[in-house]
Amino acid sequence: MTAEQGRLLLKLARQVLEEHGGAKNLSSGPAPELEGLDAPELRQHQGVFVTLRKEGMLRGCIGSILAVEPLIDGVRRHTINAAFHDHRFPMLTAEEVPQVRIEISVLTPPQTLAYLDGDDLIRKLRPKIDGVIIKQGKSGATFLPQVWKELPDPEFFLDQLCRKAGLPSADWRSGALTVQTYQALRFAEEDL
Repeated sequence: MTAEQGRLLLKLARQVLEEHGGAKNLSSGPAPELEGLDAPELRQHQGVFVTLRKEGMLRGCIGSILAVEPLIDGVRRHTINAAFHDHRFPMLTAEEVPQVRIEISVLTPPQTLAYLDGDDLIRKLRPKIDGVIIKQGKSGATFLPQVWKELPDPEFFLDQLCRKAGLPSADWRSGALTVQTYQALRFAEEDL
C-alpha cells in the first residue's frame, strides 16, 4: 500500500465523518466518489482500525483485527463506529467533527506468539512495532502498535492490556494467556 493510497483512505474517512456527523450541508447532495478507490489494494480484505483524536486525546477507536471485509468498507464502517458507537465516549457532535484528527491503521494478519512465562513474553515483544492481542477464555483485548508511545514500559503495557480485557493486571505473567502480535501501516491526518 502506498502513501497516496493511505491519504485516499484518510480522505474517505473524513468524507464519511462529515456526512454522518452533520458537519457538511447535506442538502448539496452526496459527496462525489473519490478517485482511486477502485485500486485492488483498497479492495483487499484486511484488518483495519480507525482512531479519532481531539486535541491529541483519544476520542474513539474501533476496528477489526481480522480481514472480514474490503479495506474501504472497513474504513467507512469503523469511522462511523469510532465516532458514534465507541462505548467509552459520548457520540461525536457536529461541532467536534472539524476538531477531530483521523488515524487509520491497516493491519497484517495476527500471528500467535509462543512464550513460556512473563519474562519470556517481555523478551519476545517488540515495542513500537508489534500490536498485541491477549485472550483468555472469552476475555480478550488488543493495543495497536502506536499505544507503545503512551505505554512504553512493556510490563505496564501488558498490565493495562490485561485490565482492558477485564483480567487481573498481572495475568500476563502466568504464561497462560494466548498472545498474538501484528503490525500496522499507520496513516494520520496530522502527518499530511
